[in-house]
Amino acid sequence: MRTSPDSGIDLFSPIRLGPYTLNNRMAMAPMTRNRAGAGNVLQPMNVEYYAQRASAGLIITEGAQVAADAVGYPGTPGIHSPEQVAGWQNVTGAVHARGGRIFLQLWHCGRVSHPSLLPDGMLPLAPSAIKPRGEVYTPEGMKPFVTPHALTLGEMPGIIEQYRSAAGNALEAGFDGVEIHGANGYLLDQFLRDGSNRRGDAYGGPVAHRARLMLEVTGAVCEVWGADRVGIRLSPLQPFNDMRDTNPEATFSYAVEQLDRFGLAYLHITEMGKEAPGAAGPAFDLAKLREIWRGVYMTNGGYTLETGNAALAKGDADMISFGVPFLANPDLPERFAQGAPLNKADPATFYGGGEQGYIDYPLLST
Repeated sequence: MRTSPDSGIDLFSPIRLGPYTLNNRMAMAPMTRNRAGAGNVLQPMNVEYYAQRASAGLIITEGAQVAADAVGYPGTPGIHSPEQVAGWQNVTGAVHARGGRIFLQLWHCGRVSHPSLLPDGMLPLAPSAIKPRGEVYTPEGMKPFVTPHALTLGEMPGIIEQYRSAAGNALEAGFDGVEIHGANGYLLDQFLRDGSNRRGDAYGGPVAHRARLMLEVTGAVCEVWGADRVGIRLSPLQPFNDMRDTNPEATFSYAVEQLDRFGLAYLHITEMGKEAPGAAGPAFDLAKLREIWRGVYMTNGGYTLETGNAALAKGDADMISFGVPFLANPDLPERFAQGAPLNKADPATFYGGGEQGYIDYPLLST
């Protein structure tokens, strides 16, 4: 999918993504906002939040847990109960009514959860019984991470089935596709990187084994959706959630090479961590992953109108995802088109709360 340098491609150029033609190359990045209601079900203000941002070429939702034992934070939505599916149906209907496209992000938090967030106070699930450094936000406030339960070989098919079932629920909810969350220190990333995976069986050791769960999950999700409506997000340089790898270049090159064979809708690489080289393992040039991937390559990491356009013009990416800019500017494409000032984001309202800092950011037309 790589474009030639100086091809005239910019953020406002349409792009073919699987079976869809997107109006522009600006994706709204997945952003946890901790505003789901009881039962991890979305509320009317969540519907308005997504509908306001329908001018994005593609909305990628906040992570939705694939199962009750995949939860990692309070107030985050799921995609495993009928009530949750109904809540998301309201979102997709509202976005489609405004001409938008929306993918659901499939999420399993793995070891970075806490018994207070999980059914019957169970331990978080992980590739290995390694307690992460740091703390987790719970309904009772911040608490230290706990030593997780290392999944057995017999439990692995159940994890894959959770993703398959959640993918089917997303289809029922009316999404245009799904993104598999393989980034930021959550379950699939935990299996992939050797800092969190010390197994000695078919899911641990050499990278071909550590990547196995991610690839099996991808295959299961593609069986539900078709590969051209499935994306995946990776974070090769991200140390968040106590993540590291002894050879991230080899690990992620292998993963991308294998994922490329599916013919997915896109690869979504977050560059987070590049500002602290070496924190998650030896740094490497992410452009190497761009060379491996033959499909639509989306990148994320502090891009602006100018730097996003430059990356597209150089052929370094096919799409750019924006997080905080979309959070604070529901009409970000229009603001970029007019060269209008951007609203200033309020970090105090990023996680949790009500409508303030969520659906009350002004539009250019107000």
